[in-house]
Amino acid sequence: MDIMNWAIFTQALLIILLTNGGTSQISSIVTNTRQILPSPTPLPSQCSLNDRLLDILQDTVKGLTSKVDTLQDTVHALQLEVATLKTDLAQVTATKQGVTGRDCVELNKNGAKLSGVYTIEPADDRGQFEVYCDMETDGGGWTVFQKRVDGSVDFYRGWQQYKLGFGNLNGEFWLGNDFINRLTSQERYELRVDLEDTSGIKKYALYDSFSITSERTGYQLSLGTYSGDAGDSLGVANYGSKGMKFSTKDMDNDVYSGNCATQFKGAWWYSNCHSANLNGLYHHGAHTTFADGINWKSFKGHHYSLKRTEMKIRPAGFKFRTASSSGSASVVVG
Repeated sequence: MDIMNWAIFTQALLIILLTNGGTSQISSIVTNTRQILPSPTPLPSQCSLNDRLLDILQDTVKGLTSKVDTLQDTVHALQLEVATLKTDLAQVTATKQGVTGRDCVELNKNGAKLSGVYTIEPADDRGQFEVYCDMETDGGGWTVFQKRVDGSVDFYRGWQQYKLGFGNLNGEFWLGNDFINRLTSQERYELRVDLEDTSGIKKYALYDSFSITSERTGYQLSLGTYSGDAGDSLGVANYGSKGMKFSTKDMDNDVYSGNCATQFKGAWWYSNCHSANLNGLYHHGAHTTFADGINWKSFKGHHYSLKRTEMKIRPAGFKFRTASSSGSASVVVG
């Protein structure tokens, strides 16, 4: 390969890099190029030049890869900052308007229209606590009790932490089983589970009723009829969660001979053992280990860990309608 052809080859590789972002592919090509150079008896000077060009190309790829990683970190940081600002705005708005409620639907009815962290006070007179309200999905009014987005929070935890909750309401979190019980004891609630894979494909599962009992009876799950496009991995027979108590690595309430939480690295309403494991390890995509990721079997199987999940509740029958006569929005509970 003469110098002119080599220069053309080098430029082509850089063009691929810049247009397709294929840094790992280019690095592989560069690493193997010395093995495929079609020069059976190169001159010493030509070998030296080829080696130098390869070194330069490798250094360029490494530099660009580093810059891409830095940009990705910056974008992620900005996304978190935007989410925090939206939450702060929602809180300030709610405070100024004096918005209160026993859940996110009541906050919505009372004027809170932005998604974010709010303070609610259920009807049991046991005090206030903070929640994240999704005011956008399917009409809004959702009280979110679980969120996975980036693997920044460890979900392989014990009974006490799942009882009281953990994480960051602006990021990844589990609200706490005590709080979920308080909310779902007020009236009949529906559950929505939003799922997203690493390619951006989104699915959802909707259950027309959802509640858990108190700690005294193991936070036992009651679940209604499924609809949606993700498949019924939560309520499916044999390995579903209907009627099951909550289990953690230090509290085995499943019907399996072993401990599902320990074996599958999560905490859940395990049976024998699971078709859904949304509190499993954050593998971010395909994984070789069996069923220990953020799995929803009917969507991506037991060897694929989802990128993003949200579990959220609101009173059953809540609908958001736009009044056709005036063009103004009204909230209807029916």
